[in-house]
Amino acid sequence: SILYRDGEGVEKDDKKQLHHLEVAAIGGDVSARNNLGLFEEKTGKTDRAVKHYIIAAKLGCDSVLIALKEFFKMGMVSKEDFAGALRGHQAAIDAMKSPQREAAEEYKARGKGK
Repeated sequence: SILYRDGEGVEKDDKKQLHHLEVAAIGGDVSARNNLGLFEEKTGKTDRAVKHYIIAAKLGCDSVLIALKEFFKMGMVSKEDFAGALRGHQAAIDAMKSPQREAAEEYKARGKGK
């Protein structure tokens, strides 16, 4: 989708960009879900953007939490939806924890995993 967005090697095409973002998001790609939200927000479809951001948050995407917080402040996200997104985000983060990941992070922090 990025190639169609930027016109790298192909002609710029918003419809094809959107199609490929949707396919990737349906397949579980978190960054594609976030980018779908950005695309919808850019085209003025804020309600759809919020839905994509909530799904991305529940999949563990950190960056969408800031946008959701702003939409919550503006009254575009209900308290229940915002709280649900935060709970889902935390559950996704917790599900990704493992002793192996923690050991890898410690190894990396000691400067040996560069």
